[in-house]
Amino acid sequence: MKKYYVLFVWMLSLSRLEAQELYVYTEPASNMPAHSLSLKLSANYNIDKLHTDRTTQRYIPELMVGISKKLMIHGGASFADMHTRSFGWEAAYVYVKYRFLSLDEVHRHFRMAVFGKAAHSKNAFHYDEVSLLDKSGVMAGIIATGLINKTAVSVSVSNTQILGDARTSKVLYIPERNYQAMNYSLSAGYLLLPREYTDFRQTNVNLYAEVLAQQTLDRKTHYIDVAPAVQFIFNSISKLNIGYRFQVSGNMERMAKRSALVSYEYTFLNVWGKKKKDAAQY
Repeated sequence: MKKYYVLFVWMLSLSRLEAQELYVYTEPASNMPAHSLSLKLSANYNIDKLHTDRTTQRYIPELMVGISKKLMIHGGASFADMHTRSFGWEAAYVYVKYRFLSLDEVHRHFRMAVFGKAAHSKNAFHYDEVSLLDKSGVMAGIIATGLINKTAVSVSVSNTQILGDARTSKVLYIPERNYQAMNYSLSAGYLLLPREYTDFRQTNVNLYAEVLAQQTLDRKTHYIDVAPAVQFIFNSISKLNIGYRFQVSGNMERMAKRSALVSYEYTFLNVWGKKKKDAAQY
């Protein structure tokens, strides 16, 4: 009986402290629960039809592993028809995040983490935007996240480098291609419901607003996007995200300036290790 009480308290605390920083378009400095596995499926739709007469789509199945309270790993692949008219596999990636700072108090905390990502894509070299879903390369960055009561704010800075033969060849491309970029994000989340926690099975409703920006370092092109979103968390172990992303400023040639996102994630808690030990690692 005692072990179920410990698990209940842990899940209730996790929901109360971190629900509003489970951002839809970015990662917070906090990690998923230690010794847990998550399965996620994301669907992205480009809806402004800049370069085509149809709405293009991309689906990303992802596996996430909480190694410890400080370390987590993601692995995923993407299937799409955004670069060709036929639908199929286009890219695979791995993402690692390490939380190196935690200043936790009651109803508030401040955390920082570093992360890295590597991807391989078979897509042709289209557009100015530097994205690891569209091109092969690596990324490294840092995240800082602060939470006070029902509001969480997070900022991140990262550098992306596109790798491949085209970058080192002597071929002159017109216009010049972008191979490297700085990425910036500012994300805010607010826990709308429930007003008071009485049970971990209560549905959480979170509202988000995120600013996503990129400055390329080759041709000095840029974009600034805004992405509002709503999130529903069920039984503290699954969540449904719905978001809309649109450009508010920019001068680069992009695949799309408006897109919609729907994703669903399910977490398996305490997949390995002792529950009492896990209860202290969120």
